[in-house]
Amino acid sequence: MNIHNKKIIELIRKERVVTSSEVAGHLKVSWNTAEKYLLELIIEGKIERIKKAGVTLWLLK
Repeated sequence: MNIHNKKIIELIRKERVVTSSEVAGHLKVSWNTAEKYLLELIIEGKIERIKKAGVTLWLLK
């Protein structure tokens, strides 16, 4: 797991649920890069994604 993924896990632990835009802002990366990191964490089985009313929410498993 890289440093960005560790920061994402820490952010989700703190906030409970985050959006891709919040992750991008926290890491100071583009939205697309944040999505890439989030999808890597899904593949690793660390987080899950929920789509609600046109918004994608990310939370720990």
